[in-house]
Amino acid sequence: MSWFKSLLGPWAGFSVTFRQMFKPKVTTRYPKDKRVKPQRFHGRHVLNRYPDGMEKCIGCELCAGVCPASCIYVRGADNPPDDPVSPGERFGFVYEINMLRCIFCGLCVEACPTEAITMTHLFEMSVSDRDEGIFTKDSLLVEPDGTPNHPLPDTPLIDINELKLSDGWMRATAPSGRAAFEGIEAWSPSARLGGMAPAEPSQESGQETGDRQQATGDSEQPEEESS
Repeated sequence: MSWFKSLLGPWAGFSVTFRQMFKPKVTTRYPKDKRVKPQRFHGRHVLNRYPDGMEKCIGCELCAGVCPASCIYVRGADNPPDDPVSPGERFGFVYEINMLRCIFCGLCVEACPTEAITMTHLFEMSVSDRDEGIFTKDSLLVEPDGTPNHPLPDTPLIDINELKLSDGWMRATAPSGRAAFEGIEAWSPSARLGGMAPAEPSQESGQETGDRQQATGDSEQPEEESS
């Protein structure tokens, strides 16, 4: 049979190809067909405002300090007494995110004390110039009515409506993600989203059960074994 193997030798590598030709296709016709993103998807960042139009960012630079990729640059400035930009003493005068270095981990969202920076579902952000990958405050900050901005031109790949979707992951990292606070709205309202819905019900683990008991003062005593 050595002659038969030598005859099929050049075609042996196509055996896998021929088998796959008759199997159902698993690919999608992107960008015509797009998959539904998970609720906790990490996409492009936005800087939020309060419902009255004031900026939430206070220029504390905690997001820049916690960023593992060092892609965030923030500089704060004192609020003008006659025309304050944010409710605090300071506001984010300079805010830049280098999307070319960002790993979309979401640690900046957790570190922010005022919930100023959040993540959306938009991730199609291809650029032809490296300078276009640096998003400034003008690009990140929403309008006073909550309308998000996007510096890149509209293309079939970009769905601006995805900038209006917040990730459910950030709600789960709030106190409402703990069993003791399920159903309680823990995030402050914003001009872009209004009130943030409470976190989805979680599956209680041992730690979550302990947190709930500590918060409510309840303690479950083990049942005594019957003699």
